[in-house]
Amino acid sequence: MEAVVARHKGAPVSLERIIVPDPGPGEARVRVRACGVCHTDLHYREGAINDDYPFLLGHEAAGTVESVGEGMTGLAPGDYVVLAWRAPCGTCRACRRGMAWYCFDSRNAAQPMTLEDGTPLAPALGIGAFTPLTLVVAGQCVPVDPAARPEAAGLIGCGVMAGFGAAVNTGRVTRGETVAVIGCGGVGNAAIAGARKIIAVDVDERKLTWARHFGATDTVDARSADPVQAVRDLTDGFGADVVIEAVGRPETYRQAFDARDLAGRLVLVGVPDPTMTVELPLAEVFGRGGHLSSSWYGDCLPSRDFPILIDLYRRGRLDLDASVTETVGIGDVEEAFARMRRGDVLRSVVVL
Repeated sequence: MEAVVARHKGAPVSLERIIVPDPGPGEARVRVRACGVCHTDLHYREGAINDDYPFLLGHEAAGTVESVGEGMTGLAPGDYVVLAWRAPCGTCRACRRGMAWYCFDSRNAAQPMTLEDGTPLAPALGIGAFTPLTLVVAGQCVPVDPAARPEAAGLIGCGVMAGFGAAVNTGRVTRGETVAVIGCGGVGNAAIAGARKIIAVDVDERKLTWARHFGATDTVDARSADPVQAVRDLTDGFGADVVIEAVGRPETYRQAFDARDLAGRLVLVGVPDPTMTVELPLAEVFGRGGHLSSSWYGDCLPSRDFPILIDLYRRGRLDLDASVTETVGIGDVEEAFARMRRGDVLRSVVVL
């Protein structure tokens, strides 16, 4: 079958014929129905994750279990699932401490998917879902309500969970607090939830418009205003209780650090380039208190959190449909990357 493959660093992706094996013990083969075009896929194409080319791209997906490996229980053909790129093992020291989102032995399928000549593919985040069928470890399949349309449901598998979890799980935002979100793409807008004042900061007016739709009470155009001062002005001069940095750059991280109130919480959910560094005055780190945290996959437990988010969506309390800017075909991923880079879309979604 056809799949979207990145063969070389920085080169355009191509459609390649691949082989997806039957599932072995503990594995499942999933018929993909929709898969979001996430910035992480572009990071793989650009070599910003690692250099294990060729990559089978796509990971933000929903679909239906086609077949499962021998002896499988708890998952059956026909189950409608969202794919997770973390499958906690349940036995490592993080899992035993009750922090399975930090699992040190997250599982992926043991068998490789390959090109027709037998070359093993490295699936993005252990999934590889820009293809009609993919092979994953069964623990990556999270059954959800089949009434949720796949174009929306798949977004929970990465971007929406990362943003929502950064606010709710990592930042522990409460209703009486003030929140600033720096960077209002797909992840940042998913973090706009649950506080009395939510300040959206971006350099793109289109993204600020989207942020207002998702619930931002105030917006700051960082091209024309100092974002730190603007956040302080909107919070009686104090700064926000929680600042979520959804860009992943040193300059925006420093803005987030400075825009916090005394003892405020800073949550980094934007993915930085591995070469980036940040310098902070240690006296301010000490004197202002609070928490400087990173949120990896929204500190989520997929088996717990995915069905909750789908339920919120089904009840009209989480507008996943608004995050789907466009649907495209499997041959349109390279063009979708270009639109994503320009900031034209929140999410392009490949429908298979």
